[in-house]
Order: sequence, then structure tokens, then C-alpha cells
Amino acid sequence: MTRIVITAPFDPRVAADLPGEVVTASEAETGQSLGARAAADPVFAAALAEADVVIAELDRIDDDALAAAPRLSLVVACRANPANVDLAACAARGVEVRTTPGRNADVTADFTLALLLATVRHVPAASAWLRAGNWSSDDVFEPYARFRGIGLSGRQLGVVGGGAVGRRVVRRAQGFGMRVAVYDPFLAPGALGDDVQHLELDDLLTTSDIVTLHVPLTPETTGLIAARELALLRPDAYLVNAGRAALVDRDALLAVLREGRIAGAGFDVFHDEPLAADDELLTFSNVTLTPHIAGASDDVVVEHSRIAAAAVASFFAAQAPAPETPGSAVPASPTTDAKDSPTS
Repeated sequence: MTRIVITAPFDPRVAADLPGEVVTASEAETGQSLGARAAADPVFAAALAEADVVIAELDRIDDDALAAAPRLSLVVACRANPANVDLAACAARGVEVRTTPGRNADVTADFTLALLLATVRHVPAASAWLRAGNWSSDDVFEPYARFRGIGLSGRQLGVVGGGAVGRRVVRRAQGFGMRVAVYDPFLAPGALGDDVQHLELDDLLTTSDIVTLHVPLTPETTGLIAARELALLRPDAYLVNAGRAALVDRDALLAVLREGRIAGAGFDVFHDEPLAADDELLTFSNVTLTPHIAGASDDVVVEHSRIAAAAVASFFAAQAPAPETPGSAVPASPTTDAKDSPTS
């Protein structure tokens, strides 16, 4: 019987439908090597030694883990980028690795709009001002003037990256009545609909009221938004990044914020995490900051469970022998063990 060991947070309803015996240990996922965990936990070691499949999110699948799982044939990393898996070590042992792409695309797109709205409507600053007891009967209308922001309808959102998250941000922005422009050199014009402009990056930056970033971090996209690109933003524009911090050059960004060359910004990701208590970003009242929580949703667990289960099913379907058709069977020869026969 197939044995599946799950250390990722996982939907129990999905786990119940997986093919084979399922061993779950999600409550103890720590990001350590599963090999180290097996060395410290005999019960887990016994389960891992019989595992055909491991499903993990943070726990590392490295040489030690693979040595502790000699039967392993499939690893499913519950993330788009299997950063917790030693791909070379898996390849050397013939272990296939699959991922759960797009597992948090919807909730990240939701959060992007939340961060965007919080930034342009000054929600964090207004909430802090209210909690500090500043709203006075002497001037009940003071917050109306102090925290006046912009509306979204009719304004242009510039979406950098038209992948899984970017596409969803486009649809949500259109629901607010925004005009949308996208920069993505890999998308054909019209791929996101006739109502979406496809612009070069410079044109998008110079014409957009709000710019949001949704491209993967690669050597080519690291520092994609640097001093030259930031200088193209209008003084009344906003920058939102719930994708990858390194897409934006930090020094150039800080210079723009110090000099007040954009209206504000919203960030859920940072070059150094956790953000230090003395980080300069904390000093800007027009910058909304959240602690890398765009993907923090129970719905992500449900979604990556569903995708992981589909990956397991498709893997074993591909391993199954093709059904016989008339005339297709090849009988074993007298000198061939039947277990090596193409039809066994």
C-alpha cells in the first residue's frame, strides 16, 4: 500500500481521500530537515522509512531526509518555489518533485487590494490617530481634512507582471472601476482582455496613479524598479509591493520617500525580515507596512491541499501500467522472470 507522509498544514477532508495510508504530522512542522526530525523521533522515523510520498511546506527535504526515506518516489512542496527541497539530491535518487503553483494567488490578490486601499485612504494612520484619542469635539471634522485620500474609480492601476496573482489583481481592480495597464513581456496583447492596456514598463510607470508589483524574483527582475524607474513615477503616484522586496532597489526607494517624490507606498515584503525596529521605512507616515501576510489565509491550506492531492493522483496515474488491448500483451520468454515482463 502507498504510504503518504504529510508534514505541511493540510485539509483533513482532502487527506482522507488520498490514495493509500496517510500519516500526518503537520502540527510539528518547523523547517528542519526531515532527516534530523527522524533521528530525534523514532515514531516519525518509522513512518518516513516506509514513505512513498512526502508532502511538506517548510520542512527540508535534503540528503539526510532522503537517506531516511529509501522508498520515496515523490515529494510535493506546498509552495510555488520548492525552496525547501534539494532538487539535485532528489534527482540523483530518482525522486520526482512537484509543487502547488498558484495556491495563494487569490488571497494575495485580495490582500494587494487591501494594502492598496489602506495606503491611498490612509487607513493605518487614521486608525492610530483615533486610538491615540486625537478625535476631539472641538473639531469633529479634523480627520476628514487630515486623512483625505483618493478614490479608485477612473484611476489607472499599473500592474507589473500578468501571472497568476497579477491577473487576479486586474480583475479586482476592474471591479473598482479602475483603468488597468499591464507590463509583462511574456503576455500577448489582448491576453487579459480588450479593456487592459499592454504597455512597456516606462510608459506604465509614467501614466499610472498606482503601481503594483507581481513578477517572480529572478536575476533579470532583481532591482527591476531602481532609481531610473522610480524617477518616472508621478509625484501623486503610489507604489504597492506584496510580491518580492528585491524587485525594488532599497536605497533608491528610501531616497524617493525621503524626498517626497511619490505620494506614498504600501509594502508587505522587505529586504530583511523581520523588519528591524530602527528600519527607516518605519519613519514614513505615508507608507503602509504589513509583516509579510499576503498569503496568510486558511484558504491557502485548502487550496494547496487540493493541488497537492491532484499532483499525487497524477503521479501514480502516470506510473500505472497502460491497460492491455487485444494483441498488445508480450508473453514472458522461458528465460525471463515474469516480474520483468512489460505486461506485469
